[in-house]
Amino acid sequence: MLRFLFDRDTWQEVFDSFSKNKLRSILTMVGVWWGILLLIVLLGSARGLENSFNRLFGDFATNSVFIWGQSTSKPFKGFQEGRRVQLALSDTEKIKENIEGVEFVVPRSQNQVTAVRNFLSGSFRVAGDYPLLDKVEKKKLIHGRFINQNDIDDKKKVVVLSEDIYKQLFEKDENPIGEYVQLNNINFKVIGMFETSNINMGPPIDMHIPFTTFQTIFNRGDKIGWMMITGKIEYDIVQIEQDAKLLLKNLNDIHPKDNRALGSANAGKEIGKVTGFLTGMQFLTWFVGLATLIAGVFAIGNILLITIKERTKEIGVRRALGATPFEIKRQIVLEAVFLTMMAGFFGIITGGLILILIDKLYGQGMEAALVNASVPIIVVFVSLIILVILGTLIGLIPAFKATSIKPIEALREE
Repeated sequence: MLRFLFDRDTWQEVFDSFSKNKLRSILTMVGVWWGILLLIVLLGSARGLENSFNRLFGDFATNSVFIWGQSTSKPFKGFQEGRRVQLALSDTEKIKENIEGVEFVVPRSQNQVTAVRNFLSGSFRVAGDYPLLDKVEKKKLIHGRFINQNDIDDKKKVVVLSEDIYKQLFEKDENPIGEYVQLNNINFKVIGMFETSNINMGPPIDMHIPFTTFQTIFNRGDKIGWMMITGKIEYDIVQIEQDAKLLLKNLNDIHPKDNRALGSANAGKEIGKVTGFLTGMQFLTWFVGLATLIAGVFAIGNILLITIKERTKEIGVRRALGATPFEIKRQIVLEAVFLTMMAGFFGIITGGLILILIDKLYGQGMEAALVNASVPIIVVFVSLIILVILGTLIGLIPAFKATSIKPIEALREE
């Protein structure tokens, strides 16, 4: 078989067959070319979209839910409707201890403050946080560090501010670490600066200070603004949300059927919708691409059937001169595979060039819609293998058609 593939006469016959009908051969290859091109471009774009999504949420614990207190809609245990629900720090401990599947519970509080430095000032959002926040909502630090346990224990007046705040309160290229910023007339030492993100799963925060410091300054005591619950990856975050809300209702004397008392935002549920969409998009891409490929390969088979009809007399002569049915079939299958592979190679090259262009136009910068739109090399190899298989199978149809003709009848063909 290998000797046949490297035989010069074999390939000369293939090229002669194509050269007799150049336009028809090119048009026949267009279907396969378009199919592989579509497959490469769509898969690359889907991967680029997935990369973009992962870059935006890669540092965020996606299996998370936010819960905060609102006002009751039902009277319960002597309390009137409309009572304001205020969550407490002790509630977070109860959730961690009693809800199955919980990995982290992060209590948080927020307030609006006036920040002043030298003659520059502004109104910003500050949050009281624990070091644990940096595990579930990783901050991309440009300078310095995030809050640590010593800051919590000693109630230090330190602040981690965003890049946007830095631009408003500091001179260009000035190092903010070690400098002081006044928050509501209280001096805070800057210990870190983080990159501003366009994606905020919770309320957008401009500055972070130690949770204990926040509670003391704003006289919050045991009360918190909201909590972020992160579930273990193998657990359903929707179920964790339901269990946590039920426990909080019991702890805060809320009617079990009161759906307004506690507000929540399930990041895991929403992100799951996006990942499901991406998975569906990839499946659809494979389906459309392969369907187009198969249609193109069938077109090649149809053209070869027409070619066999035109070469009936030629096949009869070859059979009369001693060519076996296997040799005839082998030659026709080779022509089918060659046509398919040539169209496939052109499709892969064209698809690659289009992905490069897409990356240049839409893949640059932090807000890029498609990040590194590309196709793994394994996908290219799989595509080529599929083409060889399809080309072989479709080539067998005209091959059997050719060998079904008796030599004497073929020689009589006009």
